[in-house]
Amino acid sequence: MANPIRQLASETAIYGLSTILARIINFLFVPFYTRLLTTASYGVVTEFMAYIAVLQVVLTMGLETGCFKFASRSGADSDSVFTSALSAVSGLSFTILAILIAFAGPIAGGLGYGGYENCIMYVGGILCIDSITAILFAKLRQEHKALKFAVLKTVKIITETAVNILLFFPFSGYCASLAATRGVDVTKLGGSDCWLLYFVSPTPDFSYVIFAIFTSCIVCGLLLLPTLLHMSFKFNGKLLKEMMAYSIPLMIAGLPGVVNDFLDRILFRFFDHSAEAWRSSLGIYQAAVKLSVIMSLFIQMFRFAAEPFFFQRAADRNSRELYAKVMEYFTAFCGLIFLGVILYIDVISLILGKDFRSGIGIVPVMLMSYILLGMQFNVSMWYKLSGKTSMAIYITLSGLVVTVVVNVLFMPLYSYWAAAFAHLASYLVMFIVCAVLGQKYYPIPYCWGRIAGMIALMLGIYGCSLAIDAAFFSKEVSSVLSWPFLAKFGVHTLLIVGYLALAFLTLRRKS
Repeated sequence: MANPIRQLASETAIYGLSTILARIINFLFVPFYTRLLTTASYGVVTEFMAYIAVLQVVLTMGLETGCFKFASRSGADSDSVFTSALSAVSGLSFTILAILIAFAGPIAGGLGYGGYENCIMYVGGILCIDSITAILFAKLRQEHKALKFAVLKTVKIITETAVNILLFFPFSGYCASLAATRGVDVTKLGGSDCWLLYFVSPTPDFSYVIFAIFTSCIVCGLLLLPTLLHMSFKFNGKLLKEMMAYSIPLMIAGLPGVVNDFLDRILFRFFDHSAEAWRSSLGIYQAAVKLSVIMSLFIQMFRFAAEPFFFQRAADRNSRELYAKVMEYFTAFCGLIFLGVILYIDVISLILGKDFRSGIGIVPVMLMSYILLGMQFNVSMWYKLSGKTSMAIYITLSGLVVTVVVNVLFMPLYSYWAAAFAHLASYLVMFIVCAVLGQKYYPIPYCWGRIAGMIALMLGIYGCSLAIDAAFFSKEVSSVLSWPFLAKFGVHTLLIVGYLALAFLTLRRKS
């Protein structure tokens, strides 16, 4: 029994490293994007990424999970399972790609991006290649080739990073130099001056980011060609029908969750202000959300480790008491991250360009939202352990309704503040619904008083920091090396130490 568990743990770590690396590199680009792009241009990137995230779930049709189930059957032909799934995904993906290429002009014009028809085509290419390679990556996972999976994902990340760097720095500099030499405006340069200008603009804008992702998808697809070519093509229509019957409901169940996470980005277009203003607001909002990435990164790491941990101990006599204790430690550590970000926000905010710092006020809201999301993951284990996974649809839909209502009612008045509080309200509702149902169907003895006390302690320390800052550090600090800033930094550090001490005593106290 030890060997399978050790294998699961090692594969989880490898898969996790590639995912975490992608998140970290994405975060490291925030200082560049927020200094080299306008708030509106960064908003366009955010909008496109929201469309991609939602459509990818639709195009894979849940067949990744379906492949695992049917390839694991006794006597199953793995190649038949995966090639049948590839046929379905490829057919749908190439159809969407053809539509986006054929109607790139009208779509770009309808979205207000006239002249950027190429970006619509890049999005089609990203969706098509990513959907197809998702099935090939699933085959690697089925064959326990975790290292190959991670290497290919890492190459994809490095390719995207390299193309971004080349475009934003050497290429844009070359275009500026070329325009100066010829005595023309840089925006007048075209493909005849440099072949890359057939694909992107001569000055940094959102097309650079989309093209970099598209290029990385092509490289990843080429690297996966050997995997594809080593498969024996064995299409089985009957098998595919069974797989679709199993997988489509999974896709439908997962779609509300993805929509809930990205819907606010799409709603900016319809419920914020004028065209330029909503793009700018969306860019500022996304930059502020990025400052909360350390909390979401921790939750992602926790999920990689916790899910197998919970399942492996489900049969233990004291497993439910253990799950309750995990929730307490999780909440305490989230409180530390919250305070670590908020009390040092003066330094952390320097990551963003000046035009993007107006949205820093929503960072505490987003951090608290992610804490609730992590807590909801903890309590959601009840329906995974008890087999009542259909409940996940209703829980997620409850959150989606809240997201829509809050954004539609308040975004016209409060812009990205409404989007931030919509996340908070949505995750709070999902957490409450999930916890109430969990206590009914799979009771876990959570010490809610202690958990609430941990949250109250975190918010109390935060409140103390605001009061101290207002009383003694109300003037704007001109430099991070000035004495007022260093004094403020020291006081905030003492507050965090105080939180650690009190949290430790709370956790050690017997119920």
